Amino acid sequence: MKEAVLVTGGAGYIGSQNCKSLFKNNFIPITYDNLSEGNEYAVKWGPLVKADLSDKKSLRNTLKKYKPKAVMHFAANALVGESVHNPKKYYENNLIGSLNLLEAMLENDIKHLIFSSSCATYGHPQSTPIKEEHPQNPISPYGKSKLMVEQILKDYSQAYGLNYISLRYFNASGADLDNDIGEDRRVETHLIPLAIDTALGKYEKLNVYGTDFKTRDGTAIRDYVHIEDIADAHLKALKLLLKENRSLQINIGSEMGFSVFEIIAEIEKQMGKKINIQLCDRRDGDPATLFADASFAKKILNWDPVHSNLHTIIKSALKWHQKKKDLKNLK
Repeated sequence: MKEAVLVTGGAGYIGSQNCKSLFKNNFIPITYDNLSEGNEYAVKWGPLVKADLSDKKSLRNTLKKYKPKAVMHFAANALVGESVHNPKKYYENNLIGSLNLLEAMLENDIKHLIFSSSCATYGHPQSTPIKEEHPQNPISPYGKSKLMVEQILKDYSQAYGLNYISLRYFNASGADLDNDIGEDRRVETHLIPLAIDTALGKYEKLNVYGTDFKTRDGTAIRDYVHIEDIADAHLKALKLLLKENRSLQINIGSEMGFSVFEIIAEIEKQMGKKINIQLCDRRDGDPATLFADASFAKKILNWDPVHSNLHTIIKSALKWHQKKKDLKNLK
């Protein structure tokens, strides 16, 4: 008999990919999403409960109805810049929403949680690659909200026997290799989709922030991990949690760093066209280099980011963005 897993934020970019992965591995994903950021068309592999984490009654009723074996918690606002200008939104949605979820889980005796955390909890890197033991000193309310939930999970684990794994991912990227789903945000701030959409004519130019970093080409270097590798990490974390009842914090990254110019060059190569770029001053707080040490994930989860090479990331993203553009042109 298939076991249910509640997936908060299951209509979003990362959540929907995990729903597909769960379905393919004999779980029933129950998407719980208010659709403020997610897309209803991305809910293809299980039922949708359209509700907010602020709705305690709906949370309790959903858990009682479906009796999930575990919860994957993706629901959160995730725009770093917006969080600086509107911290109230981030603490209410990301922090209080998580507390409401934990309350409902304990009331229904559900003790297994996979938490979608972030490398934003580390703040400015003191050294790279970043290990799990690196000091956590986030610089944005978004990163702080993720760290606060991690700290709450530790306390709940000790006090109430909650078992959890926090997965701190770096830059989720690429699209479903079957081209079923991919990035489709109302407000886009991420480099790869912005660059592709600029090449497709949606935007006039792509802003490049900073060309004077101490890196190989002067632009910032980041760790990009393919969305299917992220989903694989969640599945392996879930199986470990159900088997061993242990609580952990794990980095999920490719351990490779690609610069802004390298990303742009690969997109231009695969599309066969130049992207119109505008060079801008670097943004406050942007570190030059940021990438993961994922050796713990490889060891404890037997995880390998097999799709997280730059060619596959860009190729899959291009296929999805072209499909998305074609679908919107038909409307």
